[in-house]
Amino acid sequence: MARLRDCLPRLMVTIRSLLFWSLVYCYCGLCASVYLLKLLWSIGKGPTQTFRRVAREHPPACLNDPSLGTHCYVRIKDSGLRFHYVAAGERGKPLMLLLHGFPEFWYSWRHQLREFKSEYRVVALDLRGYGETDAPIHRENYKLDCLITDIKDILDSLGYSKCVLIGHDWGGMIAWLIAICYPEMVMKLIVINFPHPNVFTEYILRHPAQLFKSSYYYFFQIPWFPEFMFSINDFKALKHLFTSHSTGIGRKGCRLTAEDLEAYIYVFSQPGALNGPINHYRNIFSCLPLKHHMVITPTLLLWGEKDAFMEAEMAEGTKIYVKNYFRLTILSEASHGLQQEQPDIVNKLIWTFLKEETRRKDWLFL
Repeated sequence: MARLRDCLPRLMVTIRSLLFWSLVYCYCGLCASVYLLKLLWSIGKGPTQTFRRVAREHPPACLNDPSLGTHCYVRIKDSGLRFHYVAAGERGKPLMLLLHGFPEFWYSWRHQLREFKSEYRVVALDLRGYGETDAPIHRENYKLDCLITDIKDILDSLGYSKCVLIGHDWGGMIAWLIAICYPEMVMKLIVINFPHPNVFTEYILRHPAQLFKSSYYYFFQIPWFPEFMFSINDFKALKHLFTSHSTGIGRKGCRLTAEDLEAYIYVFSQPGALNGPINHYRNIFSCLPLKHHMVITPTLLLWGEKDAFMEAEMAEGTKIYVKNYFRLTILSEASHGLQQEQPDIVNKLIWTFLKEETRRKDWLFL
């Protein structure tokens, strides 16, 4: 009987793990079936249109706008990878490091590059596999440990030991992990529309609605097919993601201009440009939940209540993992791409957080 009691916890962990992975693979299969039907429907309606792709050889002018900053590159000694970033503000000022989400790149921070360069050295990075940053081929090169190490090495290469760290979406996930693993590197943490990773893991397993909203996480586990689906109909899915009423940028704020949209399509239409970004997601289920999860850095969490991908309840659940000042601000009419959709409000909230004393917990609903 005593031996059974000793074995029971391990048995429960094993059963839970089997149930978890069964869910992952079953949902992967379901998502693949749905997208396969969509592909067949598209081919049936117009095979020529389905496989049409416009060649984009030259970047839109907005990507070389000098008001956004200077295009720079840094090669990391240990990994050998070359990272691209855009920097604004004088060298020697405190560093503000910006981490984008999916499917984005440095350009998603254009409003913040202009705004904060007066007091910070603002660096908007292309994450591993994105844009002009090197993209290793194998999915193993995109484990969370690799992504965390990238940020640490980039700080060292830029000559800084700490920074104000801001992340959106998947970049928010990485920002949380940096604050957890290397708290001494983060003066203040700002995350936009991504909860603490443990909250995300726990919530998605208990709430079918969030499981449905995060279906792309499961779809992305399938080799090559997601990249192919994004590319058909001249990247129609990508255009829809940025412009539709439910997921697009600009529900009640700044909308993407035609040139902004073309900038995104240009970057992700380059050969192999989708493989690296989607590989980021192909290791996530083997890395969560986290063993170490407490955040001791002053933290601001900004959230768009109308986010089509993340339920707002996860934002409120994040506070238990922050053992320091924590401020949550939920924007009632905003969606997922906050820093692009409502840049004036977001920038003002960031300025306030950067300049205030961080001694208490706060929750605001705007």
